[in-house]
Amino acid sequence: MVRVKDPKASLDFYCNVLGFKLLMYREFPQWEFNVYFVAPIADASTIPEDEDGRWAMCMNTPGCLELTWNYGSEKESGKVYNTGNGDSTGTSDGQKIKGGFGHIGITVPNVYRACERFKEMGCEFHKSPNSGGMKGLAFIKDPDGYLIEILPQGKMVPEAIDCMGVAAEGGEGYKDNSK
Repeated sequence: MVRVKDPKASLDFYCNVLGFKLLMYREFPQWEFNVYFVAPIADASTIPEDEDGRWAMCMNTPGCLELTWNYGSEKESGKVYNTGNGDSTGTSDGQKIKGGFGHIGITVPNVYRACERFKEMGCEFHKSPNSGGMKGLAFIKDPDGYLIEILPQGKMVPEAIDCMGVAAEGGEGYKDNSK
């Protein structure tokens, strides 16, 4: 489960940017939260109409992700949730947290084409495909700052120039930002 500050912004990102589909959502006003289940399915017409069928699909679809919105979080200023990547959000002493949650990884047919699309859609990049030591994979951020790793379906094959204009040869080395 991933906590989100603004469900509309997060659903837009996961559904329209990453291409996931909203399989179901449930509201729990008595506990002041809603849950949204999104998954990388190709055909939205396969989503069942009935609640039991939707729940079964959520629990049986590889890569289904639960997003949880706690009422009122959208009214808070700045980042609300700690991403687990050397982040000080939510700590009482202001110290960065090391370890814990790292990122979500998704696979795409072509990392470079996907990243061109992500750039056109205004996504924030943490790492473009050619930056750092590992060529052919990327990291973008969701609206809450969680990292989404973009991996190839198959072999990692670097291209000469990526969407940010970074050359595959002669770039900077890998930097571990969690330390």
